[in-house]
Amino acid sequence: MPSNETTKQYEAAKAQYAAHGIDVDAALKKLSEIKISMHCWQGDDVRGFLNRDQDLTGGIAVTGNYPGAARTPDELRADLEKAFSLIPGKHKVNLHAIYADTDEKVDLDAIEPRHYERWVEWAKAQGLGLDFNPTCFSHENSKDGFTLSHADPKVRDFWIEHCKRSRRVGAYFGEQLGQTCVTNVWVPDGFKDNPVDRLAPRKRLKDALDEVFAEELNPAHNLDAVESKVFGLGAEAYTVGSHEFYMGYGLQNNKLICLDAGHFHPTEVISGKLSSLSLFAEGMLLHVSRPVRWDSDHVVILDDELYEIGKELVRGDLLGKTHIGLDFFDASINRVAAWVIGTRNTIKALLQALLEPTDLLRKAELEGDYTSRLALTEEFKTYPLGAIWDYYCESQGVPVRERWLEEVKSYERDVLAARG
Repeated sequence: MPSNETTKQYEAAKAQYAAHGIDVDAALKKLSEIKISMHCWQGDDVRGFLNRDQDLTGGIAVTGNYPGAARTPDELRADLEKAFSLIPGKHKVNLHAIYADTDEKVDLDAIEPRHYERWVEWAKAQGLGLDFNPTCFSHENSKDGFTLSHADPKVRDFWIEHCKRSRRVGAYFGEQLGQTCVTNVWVPDGFKDNPVDRLAPRKRLKDALDEVFAEELNPAHNLDAVESKVFGLGAEAYTVGSHEFYMGYGLQNNKLICLDAGHFHPTEVISGKLSSLSLFAEGMLLHVSRPVRWDSDHVVILDDELYEIGKELVRGDLLGKTHIGLDFFDASINRVAAWVIGTRNTIKALLQALLEPTDLLRKAELEGDYTSRLALTEEFKTYPLGAIWDYYCESQGVPVRERWLEEVKSYERDVLAARG
């Protein structure tokens, strides 16, 4: 329960927001119902547990060698538990297929739900949901830069089968956990230099996706998403799965369309796309990341774009049709701390948006009172969000402000340091 001092500050802050008609208690209740899908791959630098000897491919690069990376599923789950103990709310874990927890030697085109049973049992015990992703990289069949759009039908069929099986794993998660699993398809396919034929690979990708999604699955258990990218390392000149490609495919086939904050041009942001896409898409998947000059997947901070994403979701009442996940990996800092920083910041941005006087601002805008619109949006930037956040954290049983850092440091000394 919140301390007396925290409660006192909360009540004073709540009164300031209430003066503009904002129900802070209702905002916190709504915030507690939002689930963030925290990505498992921050914990071990996208290595996974199948084919750990494979080099990272697909334009993925993880920099740094901070000690303590998870080496086993049990270590990764322990790290996730520590992170969640410092983050308010109940959320989800986003798994890639390479994170199977099995004693069997299995390739990606042969995965089955049983290879992830230990993850399901753990998620049940923790009260968490699970999301899923086929892993179309870091494999001998992805070494030349193409997977679902590969010109060789044998290679293409391998990845089609892998994606089909991934969807079944996702449906298993949803059925077992009672929380819909989002299974997101992303492939790194593309050319380093200018291609002659941009159309043929996209035709192959479209046909392959049609095969992948041919089996109807219960949408209460599994929702399919498709994710674009503007370019990647080794695919700087041409990416088969562009934004236009997947926007068209998703709209035509009623799939969630994934917008990753790092998958667009360096000066392009995804916050401005949400309202347009929401009018036509079945639903949306967000991958919240922080690109620095390129899709570098830096830890999410409270920057302008994160605030804008939160505002767009709240102002447009889009939270009900938007699935929010994180996607970053930094091996230069404590990996558990990276999870905590990024997830807490994402929740903070949503809280700030929920505490905005949206109706008042919308009324001023409709009346052409742009002076009030600008003045109020600026003044609310320094309203006492911190007091509300501290109260929310304490009411959820997690540390306030930077107190969580000492717990991470202790965990590093007691657990992570022993891993080397």
